[in-house]
Amino acid sequence: MATGWTELAHRCFVRRYDSFDLSCGIVAGGESLLVVDSRVSAVEGAELARHVRELSSLPVNAVVNTHVHFDHTFGNGALRQAWPGVQLVAHESVPVTLAEHEARIKRLYTDDVHDTLRDDVLATEVVPPDTVFSSLWSVDLGDRVVEVVHPGRGHTDGDVVIRVPDSDVAYAGDLVEESGPLSYGPDCWPLEWPQTLELLIGLLGPETVVVPGHGAPVDKQFVLEQRADAAAIAGQVHQLATAGVAVDEAAQRGTWPYATEGLVQAVRRGYSHLSR
Repeated sequence: MATGWTELAHRCFVRRYDSFDLSCGIVAGGESLLVVDSRVSAVEGAELARHVRELSSLPVNAVVNTHVHFDHTFGNGALRQAWPGVQLVAHESVPVTLAEHEARIKRLYTDDVHDTLRDDVLATEVVPPDTVFSSLWSVDLGDRVVEVVHPGRGHTDGDVVIRVPDSDVAYAGDLVEESGPLSYGPDCWPLEWPQTLELLIGLLGPETVVVPGHGAPVDKQFVLEQRADAAAIAGQVHQLATAGVAVDEAAQRGTWPYATEGLVQAVRRGYSHLSR
């Protein structure tokens, strides 16, 4: 049966959605499943639950949120409704910051009356993760152990990577971006992102399949190249701040690997972190 899921390696699947170009994952064990990310609303989460059931009749043991952002967390409640008692797993920072993030996102959607997702997002009751960890969490799905690792801060303060050692697959969330450049938002950590990617690279083998939060699967070389971009951005921010360039002028003064309009938050956050 054609389901829309792509099997990347033995019992490791990805499905790429048009909405936000989000890539959700499933890791199947002998007894249960792990789902990677939950989509942008209760409606989209319910659709994801249907798609999971199309692939397998096994119960879902855990849903892992790769970070706090709404396109990865707002579907949690729908998956909990589909599988009562399922573990909602994330880094320990996620439930701390999720309420503030929810309020910000819902303010934006309240003001954007033309967005087709507006009503669904505003109607979503956000369910925070209830199984949290600081550095490493693992789960036995039956004949297979999956590891969830927090390599450090980058896209957010709670980025995690799901590793499937026996199949050499890693779901990297938005620490890695394929459908666009690295995404620097208002909660990014631009000066730490290169080191976080360095730690991620240390978890990868030469043939590891890496699933980014958005876009198509990539390889270790791709992650190495994005690490170089992140290092160049961090270096420029540090150099400009040290030279006394004003924060409002820095984006236009630097030499960047990406378009400057996508780096305003990287500069602001970097300057803020250097001033502490």
